[in-house]
Amino acid sequence: MTSDAASPLVRLIRQAVVREGGSLPFDRFMAMALYAPGLGYYAHGSRKFGLLPQSGSDFVTAPELSPLFGRALAKQVAQALIACGSSDLWEFGAGSGALAEQLLGELGERVGRYTIVDLSGSLRERQRERLARFGETVQWADALPASFSGVVVGNEVLDAMPVQLLHFDGAQWQERCVAVEGERFVWADRLTALRPPHEGPYLPGTVTEVHPQAEAFIATLADRLQRGAIFLIDYGFPEAEYYHPQRHGGTLMCHRAHQADTDPLADVGEKDITAHVNFTGIALAAQDAGLEVLGYTSQARFLLNCGLMDLLQGADIPTVAHAQKLLHEHEMGELFKVIAFARGCDAAFMQAPLGFAEGDRTHRL
Repeated sequence: MTSDAASPLVRLIRQAVVREGGSLPFDRFMAMALYAPGLGYYAHGSRKFGLLPQSGSDFVTAPELSPLFGRALAKQVAQALIACGSSDLWEFGAGSGALAEQLLGELGERVGRYTIVDLSGSLRERQRERLARFGETVQWADALPASFSGVVVGNEVLDAMPVQLLHFDGAQWQERCVAVEGERFVWADRLTALRPPHEGPYLPGTVTEVHPQAEAFIATLADRLQRGAIFLIDYGFPEAEYYHPQRHGGTLMCHRAHQADTDPLADVGEKDITAHVNFTGIALAAQDAGLEVLGYTSQARFLLNCGLMDLLQGADIPTVAHAQKLLHEHEMGELFKVIAFARGCDAAFMQAPLGFAEGDRTHRL
């Protein structure tokens, strides 16, 4: 592929590499690959979410897999709305709108306003079509207001936030950047003062991630939330597991046509790029900003606490099969976690939120 044949996104990133003196920090590369206006993976019109690759989709999320995910989550959201004295529900990164549809359908008039914050214009249009029947209850915002109250939900939001990459050569840490070699993007390391938050030990050759953008996102939420609760569902680990020596290759992963690969420098803009979440870092960022950790547990335990088994009573075989994938350890049940924070809500709720009634793992953070 010649420079003239390169995609507009590739040309844009190459220009950024040149402006940076020959190498671009990976978090900036990832941000452009995913979110460059009109060009990045989440900014163009390809289908992202779906059950099978035949649909043209790249991966499936829990709300796409089973509507019972949103119905179970709604039990916890309903408790939080009452305890926090609000009818405002916020969702970050609403994707296809499936979770919003499920929550609104289950919660009904308990939700006075459902505000979606999503950077993708193409996804917003799909959300508008899907959620049209809910009328003016659903609104969209480009960013959070200076202050707000209510309940916040986010499913697979943190994993799509740009990360910085670090490489340990056995003696020192280097930041892994992106350079251009001929017609290809390649890795280029440079010395850095950055360090993983965990002391290690680290094997020579270790490549791992740090998450300043995700932690800054939580800090901003905390700074602006006057009264309310936040529920975030994503895949990841507490810090000691995240930076375990056996995970010396890091967690960076790409997704396309329901296949995974580990090369974010290929097919730029045509596939998703993600990293697992360091939930300890997220919890500390929230606490430092004045939020209380409500709970932390596996997705399976959270959904069971919220009555998923009751929702399965009388369900047909396909419904049960899809719902089981939300719970099974080798599917989404264990890898995905739920973490929650709150401020200023009813004391009974703060002490006993429904989704963490059994199996809370906050002590492992």
